[in-house]
Amino acid sequence: MMDVNLNSPVDVRAAGTKVLIEALGPVGFARFIQQFENGYGDYTKEKYEQPDPSFEELDAELKKYL
Repeated sequence: MMDVNLNSPVDVRAAGTKVLIEALGPVGFARFIQQFENGYGDYTKEKYEQPDPSFEELDAELKKYL
């Protein structure tokens, strides 16, 4: 059994993650964590409210990172 400082959220999270991955495997762990993801907003509405960017806008945005 590993020694975990229960007063440290970082230690508790790391130990819990390790145990879950060992028990469920990486895919099972990911599916477990996805259950706690809270979505927000209305994706469908927001998708159609924002126009698709043009090629020029995408190109300009990508060039910021070069």
